[in-house]
Amino acid sequence: MDNRKYNIYFHTHTISGIIICALLYVIFFAGSFSFFKEELSAWQKNTSYVKARKTISRDFDYVIDSLGKKNNLKGRDFDFFIQRNDIGAYVSVTASNDTTLKKKVKPQAAGETKKRRGRGRGGDDDSMYFIYNFSQQKAGDYQEAYDMGEFLYRLHFLAQLNAVPIRLGAPFGYLLAGIVSFIFVFALITGLMLHWEKISSNFFTFRPWAKWKTLWTDLHTAIGVIGFPFQLVFAVTGVVLIANTFLIAPYTKYLYKGDSAALYHDLEYSDTTKYAYSYNPLKTTFGLNELIVKTNKKWPNSRISNVTIKNYGDENMHVILTAKPHATESFSGTGKMVYRVRDHKIIKEISPEKGSTYIDKVKSLIYHLHFGDFGGKPLRVIFFVLGIMGCLVIISGILIWLVARDKKNVPHHKRVFNFWTANIFLASCLSMLPVTALTMIGLLFIDKPNQADIYHIYFYSWLVLSIYFIARKNLTITNHQTLVLSGILCFLLPLTDGLKRNNWFWNTFSDGRFDILFIDVLFLILSILSFIILVKMRQHNNLKKSISS
Repeated sequence: MDNRKYNIYFHTHTISGIIICALLYVIFFAGSFSFFKEELSAWQKNTSYVKARKTISRDFDYVIDSLGKKNNLKGRDFDFFIQRNDIGAYVSVTASNDTTLKKKVKPQAAGETKKRRGRGRGGDDDSMYFIYNFSQQKAGDYQEAYDMGEFLYRLHFLAQLNAVPIRLGAPFGYLLAGIVSFIFVFALITGLMLHWEKISSNFFTFRPWAKWKTLWTDLHTAIGVIGFPFQLVFAVTGVVLIANTFLIAPYTKYLYKGDSAALYHDLEYSDTTKYAYSYNPLKTTFGLNELIVKTNKKWPNSRISNVTIKNYGDENMHVILTAKPHATESFSGTGKMVYRVRDHKIIKEISPEKGSTYIDKVKSLIYHLHFGDFGGKPLRVIFFVLGIMGCLVIISGILIWLVARDKKNVPHHKRVFNFWTANIFLASCLSMLPVTALTMIGLLFIDKPNQADIYHIYFYSWLVLSIYFIARKNLTITNHQTLVLSGILCFLLPLTDGLKRNNWFWNTFSDGRFDILFIDVLFLILSILSFIILVKMRQHNNLKKSISS
């Protein structure tokens, strides 16, 4: 490779990597734990989804009857978005389509804003949005049902930054995550081109007892090559999933004349079919549970993901069931059944296992590759390991960048800037594991932790720990003490869970609560690995001292 091409690849790779490294680390770290979103939720709530799935019966009729005791449900539209754990559902209830029953919305005072419940949609005061737990037969708002699984999942696409009052066609957090993913594609491709000619020799070269720069370079190259396909897939699918809100904005404006609902209908994200309200009461009896049971028998290799009711209690009432096939049966496909209640007639039916459209195949491919939900827990564990390897690539890249510029021929002010950049990046990144363990331990001592509790413990402890390590101005101390804290706190997590809730390994195993057991074992393994790495680093330092003396 000639020097000109080498310099282009080298500088593009270095600059793009440094610009995004801190945010990219957050995305990879939180995203790796998001593969176990259900297990984290089960652990925090001390409710095993694995065990509950065997005994639970989702009673949709009970939910509707309970709402009907306090509200007039005539003419309303219902949406049940069933969570992947199959235990809970996001429930959205609109205001009545019957204009004679609609409540008048009270005018807001000047400067007053309407309170929203979590991720609930806007609308008039007669609409409802809540999360329902079928296992506990209990409803709660989004903040009350919030847990560490949801927190880390949303952190991995920087959703918490949406509160920043900057909007350039999309919420700030989503926009920033999309830009980071896009730049990451450049960093990956230029990194591959940079090492292309010597990729084989560099990959098989690892010198663990050499000087630190050589060690970090070998680690960066070897792990980067191993994780390249995984990281490229996640970068590309991340751009599509995260940035689609502003990528499709031009199409909405120019091709659909601003009608975003029509665009999402064509992309098969939503069904905007209108069902006229007849103003005549429904005369036939109807049981939603019975319809769902029949549909499950008809589509045994699929799971119903969405239940929609249009014009409840009206003669023109319709029920729409949406299902997704199990990944082991079909990688793509969306099943849909439209049921007219008044004459118990199915007016539209699409099998989830046959005849998937091109759009559905593309969407399914992107979704399955990004979330790793097509190979069971073993695949998610592999994806988790590859994600953590991505974190190591980022850390090693920062250290290589710093050491390469910490030379006497570099002006003093540039060396100071480079050190503080690496110091801030490392302090912020390496603090995440001990902070995550600390937050989960802290939640064990709160009766009913909600979204605010998680935010306060996580972000305040992250801020304090980051400031502490930044103030120490010593990268070796940052590395060693974060490993010590990670080892101690990750070990305390299963220990505290056993002491506080009697969730010892043997108890959760014998009870079949394998999701709770998995999280405790995962953090025990992370604790052991933290201490092993700490010991190896000290052995490396001692060997270097003995050689130099």
